[in-house]
Amino acid sequence: MLLEEHLECLECPSEKLLVLLAGQWTLKILWVLSNNGPTRFGKLRRRIDGISAKVLTERLRKLEGEEIIYRDYKATIPPQVTYGLADKGKDLTQVVMLIDKVAQKWQKVPT
Repeated sequence: MLLEEHLECLECPSEKLLVLLAGQWTLKILWVLSNNGPTRFGKLRRRIDGISAKVLTERLRKLEGEEIIYRDYKATIPPQVTYGLADKGKDLTQVVMLIDKVAQKWQKVPT
C-alpha cells in the first residue's frame, strides 16, 4: 500500500501524523527547513545527503499536500522554487528539535 493510500484510510489523527513523519526523508526535510528557514530546492537537496531529486520532489509534494510546507515558485530564468514551513510545519518544529536533542544525547552516551 502506498503511503498516500495508507494515510487516507487512517482514522486516528495521531496515527496519520506518525505514518506521515515516518516517511523516508520526511524528518530530515523538516529538520533542514526548521534550522535554515525557507530553502531553495537545490540547496535543500545538497543539505540532504543521499536523496535523489525524484524522491525529494515526491516528499515535498506530499508535505505540501498535507499543508506542512509551502512552495514558492518564481517564474524567473532559471525558475526559483523555495520551500518553507507552513503553520502545520511550524507546529512540528519543537518535535523535530526534541528528536534532534535526544539523538545528540544518545550519540554522546558510550555503549
